[in-house]
Amino acid sequence: MSQDPYELDVRPLLRSGSDPFQAIMNAVDGLAPGQALKLIATFRPVPLFSVMAGRGFTHQDRPLDNGDWEVLFTPEGDVDEIRLSAGETDLDTWPDPSRQLDLTELDPPEPMVRILATVEKMAEGEVLFALLAREPLFLYPELAKRGHKWAGNFDAAGETYRILIRVGRGRSHVGV
Repeated sequence: MSQDPYELDVRPLLRSGSDPFQAIMNAVDGLAPGQALKLIATFRPVPLFSVMAGRGFTHQDRPLDNGDWEVLFTPEGDVDEIRLSAGETDLDTWPDPSRQLDLTELDPPEPMVRILATVEKMAEGEVLFALLAREPLFLYPELAKRGHKWAGNFDAAGETYRILIRVGRGRSHVGV
């Protein structure tokens, strides 16, 4: 799945006196597997370079004509191959996620329970993006039984599993 970099302009936050660090980390957590982050700031964010390197990103920075800076953070190294649900071959046709969940702090089976509860409330064709602390091996068959498609892999650092779930038909099976 080739994706354009996610663009985050933190200049309004900086100009208002707010610290954009959490907004940047939220954006990084929401990136799709292999997706880069394009950050636009009022200064060259040198301290952020080591933070992002620790999360598995390289950077390329350049000054803009108005004195601001643009930095492209790209996942380094090989990203694990994306696992796909049966019959899925073209993720480029999927819409952007309409909902996101960060479940990395939860112990099993809570992430599975929350994902299944969330997708049951979504319309057919919508996509959920979730972050997990481990690969959801028990979730895959539940998604298949309910007619949902999925794609996922670990991030470049190998610490967070990212999964996209496209809501499908056959949602009559409710409950976990």
